[in-house]
Amino acid sequence: MRLTSFTDYGLRMLMRMAGTPDRGFSTAEMAEDFGLSRHHLSKIIQRLSQAGYVTTRRGGGGGAMLSRPAGEIGLGQVIRLLEQGQPLVDCFATDGGHCSIDGSCRLKARLRAAESAFLADLDRTTLADIALQPDVAA
Repeated sequence: MRLTSFTDYGLRMLMRMAGTPDRGFSTAEMAEDFGLSRHHLSKIIQRLSQAGYVTTRRGGGGGAMLSRPAGEIGLGQVIRLLEQGQPLVDCFATDGGHCSIDGSCRLKARLRAAESAFLADLDRTTLADIALQPDVAA
């Protein structure tokens, strides 16, 4: 399985925030640390904020920070949120995708089971389990 860079950077940001939960991180700071555009990073923060994982404040002393304890944030749920709209394979797309062997394919059920097992394993892990230590750069 491969996660999108959107999810990868979303997890990195959450890990950074979990390592120093009382500190706000500016988009400029995280964009520079991760070598990512501020625009792309803002989209990720916006999705995390809308889902209630992150709170943002403007101005001096502001920035993005976790809106709840890292131990209450399950990785499986975060990945489901950030990977939303990104099916594992084309035939998992909401519209059914395109498959020239539809009706006789036995792979789809196996892939669906593997995807479920992957996420179920991540459901047993919280953000607190993978939080970065404050002095470690990502």
